Amino acid sequence: MEFACKYVYVPPLIEKPKRSALLPPVKKVRPRTPPPPPPVPLRDFCSSLSAPSPSPSPKTLQVGPFQDWPHPHARSAPSSPGLKRTPAMSGHRLSPGAGRGQEEQDEHYCTILPGHCETSAARGPGPDDCRSPPFSAPPLPPRPAFLSKYPEYTMVFPSDPSPSPSPTLSSASASAPLSPNSERTLKTSPCSSPPSGPAEKQPLQGNPNVILIDLDKIVTDSSDRYVVGEPTACDTCGSVLDTCYDNVVGSCYFCQSWEPSPAEPPLPQPCSPFAPYEDTLFLLTPDLQAEALDTLIVFCVDVSGSMSITSRFVQEAVLQCVQSLSRTEPNTRVALVTFNNEVTLHGHGKMTSWRICGEELKDSEFLKNAGLTFLLPPPLSETKDSLQEEICRLEEGGATALGPAAVVAIAMASQLPGSKVLICTDGKANTELGDLEVEDKDSCISVSSTIFYNDLGEYAANRGVTVSVMSLEGTDCRLDELGRLADFTGGEVVIASPDKLYDAFQGVIESRTKATHCTVTLLLPTPMCMKGERELGSRAVRVVGNVMPHTELTLQYGVKDQRESSQVLLSSGSISLQLQVRYRTRDGLSMLRVITTNREVTSNSALVLSSLCLSVLQLNSIQSSAALAVRGRLRDAQKEKETQAQLIQQVADYQQTSAYELICTEWTKASDPLFNIYKYTRGNPVLSLNSKPLTDKGAALLFGLKHGNRLSISQSQRGVAKQSPASNTGSKTV
Repeated sequence: MEFACKYVYVPPLIEKPKRSALLPPVKKVRPRTPPPPPPVPLRDFCSSLSAPSPSPSPKTLQVGPFQDWPHPHARSAPSSPGLKRTPAMSGHRLSPGAGRGQEEQDEHYCTILPGHCETSAARGPGPDDCRSPPFSAPPLPPRPAFLSKYPEYTMVFPSDPSPSPSPTLSSASASAPLSPNSERTLKTSPCSSPPSGPAEKQPLQGNPNVILIDLDKIVTDSSDRYVVGEPTACDTCGSVLDTCYDNVVGSCYFCQSWEPSPAEPPLPQPCSPFAPYEDTLFLLTPDLQAEALDTLIVFCVDVSGSMSITSRFVQEAVLQCVQSLSRTEPNTRVALVTFNNEVTLHGHGKMTSWRICGEELKDSEFLKNAGLTFLLPPPLSETKDSLQEEICRLEEGGATALGPAAVVAIAMASQLPGSKVLICTDGKANTELGDLEVEDKDSCISVSSTIFYNDLGEYAANRGVTVSVMSLEGTDCRLDELGRLADFTGGEVVIASPDKLYDAFQGVIESRTKATHCTVTLLLPTPMCMKGERELGSRAVRVVGNVMPHTELTLQYGVKDQRESSQVLLSSGSISLQLQVRYRTRDGLSMLRVITTNREVTSNSALVLSSLCLSVLQLNSIQSSAALAVRGRLRDAQKEKETQAQLIQQVADYQQTSAYELICTEWTKASDPLFNIYKYTRGNPVLSLNSKPLTDKGAALLFGLKHGNRLSISQSQRGVAKQSPASNTGSKTV
């Protein structure tokens, strides 16, 4: 278990300047027209109609602060002696509020009611004026004395727009009536730069709280000293807080409330300051004897009509694999399943072949029972000759029943946990079960097919079967859906050229399963929570399934509520985290490894930047972004990638070393598919929708990045085209 940062980072709180609730929003545009007048009571309106019409009197028009000119119909009124002209009607345009004195409290808007016109005073009484008594809107309430005369978001510039030699106010503008809040306005403007300050007080862009779990090392570095039996755990969160000698849990550190309470002091941390790291291994099945299990490899090969050109390459690649395994590993069991418009389970020795066709291809339960009841082949040392004969007799033709064949092959391999299934095809499945050929206008397949491959992948992972999918260059197999089988089981998605198919087969075969039925649980204190792909509170559970060589998992965590939890975490000084890994060894033994460690808490950004590990940050950024992309959340994947990229750039700028800059440049090139993710999607490339199906090349790249590790990323940074079989990248292009 490794951490990207030596400390648990709590972002510092930034106090924002408080604004009065009476002020308008910062981004609100000031209106240029006055608000509508208040409604006239009906009683006053009726009484005014019944009253005798008064003699017409000159009407005074006053222009409010939001109105530069009177009503359009009143433009001929300035020649009338009864019309009062305001400064706003002069030749130049004044800024709002300019040139106003003590009379501003008496200003009111001039509102024209229906049936009245401002020009009536200028043209004299008319025939309609006797029926329409003049009405005027009530004056506005006086401005409160505590309000500033000028809003914060306005500035009064001089009438002469002469350029100023400096960004500050010029001497010419000093004579203009400046706002008393002008200095604060420049600081709080939304267009101004963010506040600067010491590096240790500036919050970081991304999330440096990343943990890396090397599952290959955890399941293989099991010491001979272990505790027999299931440990006593908390009923609420499942934490194991006891030591290997005292299996009693009195109170749970990970369930306690961190709210300050003088009556109940906080519980002590599971690890003492003198031993901040505890590692305990539990044997959960003491009654089960360890037995060395044989390895089963099932070749599930497409022999449909589309393989007429490439069938010879596939036969040669499978024959070479059989011959190589018979020399190096003669005890390995190898089975052969082929499919076209029917599924054939090829026999061995005295076992005859089975053929499944017709309506049986639509029954998933029947297909599983057929695979579970089919007799497994003997070791390759006994079946080499008969298997080679079956491979040489293969003939192509018919449809592509890929879905039923995958069910049969996975069920057969589940008889021996830790087995492998290698699916090789060059076309889309076109039978009813798992159909990938029928698409809608957005290039999406039916929901039933998506559910079928998801359920089949979970079934294989629960049975300890690893599934790898291989397609040929220049074909379309819908690897975005078929690759889910490899995604759930820890397999690989490979696009190979026909002449290099044997190398692809050998790379998958040599990557042996280290453990099965693996589940990872991370426990945090209640003020903290998990971050990234899914928010799961303070307890995260990841079902890994099969552990392959160099399998590495990264997780993000952080503060749940920054304002409420930051002070509590900083006052504590340090927190404890617990990692639980449950798995089943190749010998069939169930194990539990519990690792508890203490980490210091800090809000010093400079201290965090100086202790960050770029390799862990880069791996987490790639894995989390690719996980979002394969789930269809393309925009979220790009956002996650850009956010962590800013943090990685911050580390490089803070360290100011050429090595860090070179690492960032190479990492950007390796993660190019995540920056240009829409290049690998189907349909219209112009439409940047949040969810679009991936092409075969895009699916192979993203599945590989999701299950990548530090070794595979470093190889891709160096421009290695052909990756090592032990790298377990999840996908390759050979």
